[in-house]
Amino acid sequence: MEKVQFFEDYEPGAMRKTLGRTITETDIVVHAGHTGDFFPHHMNAEWCASQAFGQRIAHGTMTFAIGVGLTATQINPRAFTYGYERLRFPTPVHIGDTIHTIVTIGEMTPDPKRKGFGKVVEITETKKQDGSTVMYCEHILLVEMKEPSK
Repeated sequence: MEKVQFFEDYEPGAMRKTLGRTITETDIVVHAGHTGDFFPHHMNAEWCASQAFGQRIAHGTMTFAIGVGLTATQINPRAFTYGYERLRFPTPVHIGDTIHTIVTIGEMTPDPKRKGFGKVVEITETKKQDGSTVMYCEHILLVEMKEPSK
């Protein structure tokens, strides 16, 4: 769905929540194949049973990809991704966990390097069914302004 928003149309504090998605063993196996990350933390159930978490852990990169991917329900032709900052995985994701992402508009500043654009920070928190945060990052968008700053 296309939702045209200029920089001035964003509102600090505005929030949206995605639908949920349950993580499967197939997700972990496919991600391992894509990335080459076959560490036992993700792939070896017997070894993981003897570790602190007691079961396999989803890759952080997979949690990031799915968590951010859940937010890709709106296309804004006036904005594009500049990058991500402050990426953290405070709680593990396991097979069978259902995750969703909450996006909150944070800081907004004109971009001094790109006339006619502003930076919008989307505070991105992916949580699982118990409410614990499994991924946090700040998604930086460059967004076209209606009125270029002078």
